[in-house]
Amino acid sequence: MSQPYDRVFNFSAGPCTLPVEVLEEAKEDLLNYKSTGMSVMEMSHRSKPFEKILAETEADLRTLLSIPENYKVLFLQGGASLQFSMIPLNFLGAGQTADYIVTGAWGEKALEAANLVGTANVAYDAKAQNYNVAPDFSSIPLTTGAAYVHFTSNETIQGVEFPTDPTVDSPLICDMSSDILSRAVDVSKYALIYAGAQKNMGPAGATVVIIRDDFLALGPAKQHPILDYKLHAKNSSMYNTPPCWTIYMCGLVYKHLLKTGGVAGSNERNTAKANTIYDAIDGSNGFYKGHAQLESRSIMNVTFTLPSEELTSAFVKQAEAIQLDGLKGHRSVGGIRASIYNAFPIEGCQALASFMKEFAAKNG
Repeated sequence: MSQPYDRVFNFSAGPCTLPVEVLEEAKEDLLNYKSTGMSVMEMSHRSKPFEKILAETEADLRTLLSIPENYKVLFLQGGASLQFSMIPLNFLGAGQTADYIVTGAWGEKALEAANLVGTANVAYDAKAQNYNVAPDFSSIPLTTGAAYVHFTSNETIQGVEFPTDPTVDSPLICDMSSDILSRAVDVSKYALIYAGAQKNMGPAGATVVIIRDDFLALGPAKQHPILDYKLHAKNSSMYNTPPCWTIYMCGLVYKHLLKTGGVAGSNERNTAKANTIYDAIDGSNGFYKGHAQLESRSIMNVTFTLPSEELTSAFVKQAEAIQLDGLKGHRSVGGIRASIYNAFPIEGCQALASFMKEFAAKNG
């Protein structure tokens, strides 16, 4: 099954597949953006053309996620990994406790960073089950008066996802790096949402932070400037030179999403894609075994194992030969990981499901 420009089906966990239409527009504008005589990669971030790009990008993201007016939208750098440290440095003060719900590798990393700053309570940890479940929040004993509650909505390595927005009494913070814009989100339930761009929104380089005004105000009076949310908000994401090209690319992706049904359309497509692969797993008579528990299955990262390492290696090699790329699972889970972010085409999921059935029939 051929794709435009002889592209492979890229199942990599990130950076993500981008819409061909977006790449074509970026290619058209690469050398001379809208008759400015230069590329977005070359223009001043203080120029009127870039200020317009930034304003439109923020406005489109606000539309896609129905972000209330009492939230700031920031485009920062350092990936989600920098947010692991920025959050406790700004909001976990002396004598305070923050709750962490750990459902995978990225939640672990966020917890590690918080422990370097203050008291981070592990309210829930699924490590004993090799992170195969996203728990019901109502069953988790949370700290009364916690500075905040942190969780990761989708764990890329384990393929575990929270299907709905939880409700808690303390300020709620979420790392949505790998499922932002894949489903509707009630932003008003969160004090802070953050997401690296490179899974669902664009190339690597930018991190979106959506932060409620009253929570933003709780930041310390003195903070290292580059780590200060209030300073970034005051300067509209331009305290230092922002990741201009990535912001521009995110803007193109947002416009593409708006033209193709918004977040609702995205969720419909993503659910159909994921179900195509999960049906192949469930219909294999046990040849393939899904890692995540049924109610915690991710629609972004489908993880499953085969009966042996030898079969897994053969599966990956044969898949690559038919342009199904990036399927090898993370070493902590093994097996196969099919990352099918927003722009990944359903034809790739259909091709994978067909190959899975053929491979199981030959080797089962």
